[in-house]
Amino acid sequence: MHEERGLTTTDESRAAALSPLLEGSPLGAVWIFGPARAPVGYVIVTFGWSLESGGMDATVDEIWVRPSVRRRGIASEALYEIGRALKSADVTMLRLVIDSEDAASAALCRTAGLTPRAGATILSRPL
Repeated sequence: MHEERGLTTTDESRAAALSPLLEGSPLGAVWIFGPARAPVGYVIVTFGWSLESGGMDATVDEIWVRPSVRRRGIASEALYEIGRALKSADVTMLRLVIDSEDAASAALCRTAGLTPRAGATILSRPL
């Protein structure tokens, strides 16, 4: 995904960020979906706390589906199932940040029941 989107991360920085999640950190989770021998995609979710939403919230940090199997509903099904699992774990909100001009991601969000928060703008600053 990083290569496809032109993100300038290194193998080392990705491994350093991903390893704690794969080792069981409570701050996030990784789902790999598709056949065990040939996965077709993954979702990385991180956890936070929101007074507004009433407790633990989850943010989809990355979602990626192999290009050869896109537009078959795989990503929206994965988001639906992950949402069910998170709800059963008392997570109160699922969030996904997309580029404002990414029509495919916007369509995925609509299909998965994710809607823009009226009047909201996400701001960030690297630390």
